[in-house]
Amino acid sequence: MKAQPVIFFDGVCNLCNASVQFVIEHDKENYFKFSALQGEYAQEVLPKFNVNLQNLNSTLLLENGKLYTKSSSALRVAKKLNGLWPLLYSFIIVPKFLRDWGYDIIAKNRYKWWGKQESCWVPTPELKSKFYN
Repeated sequence: MKAQPVIFFDGVCNLCNASVQFVIEHDKENYFKFSALQGEYAQEVLPKFNVNLQNLNSTLLLENGKLYTKSSSALRVAKKLNGLWPLLYSFIIVPKFLRDWGYDIIAKNRYKWWGKQESCWVPTPELKSKFYN
């Protein structure tokens, strides 16, 4: 059986937590699992991909054994959501350095613009099966 794709996110970032909740709401096929970057699963898996967890300001997508970062991660996630969201994947034709430039502006300012929590968001018991520790 193929492993479910995992979205790694900053568990204390309000924008990131809202994005996870948005994906859960629009992932009717239960395609994705989730892990906070601060969690044990991320600490165990991501170093295998040479990811520096101390200096990370991107959501990541682990899908089919490949790790996607920044705009590539976001667009690949959008591609699997219900509704019109998969249309956003058409932006994949924009050169990655341009897509990531826009992504980096938002990532750099995410705490200033959307705020930060003191601790990671804890999913409800109904959603717990979608998350790794």
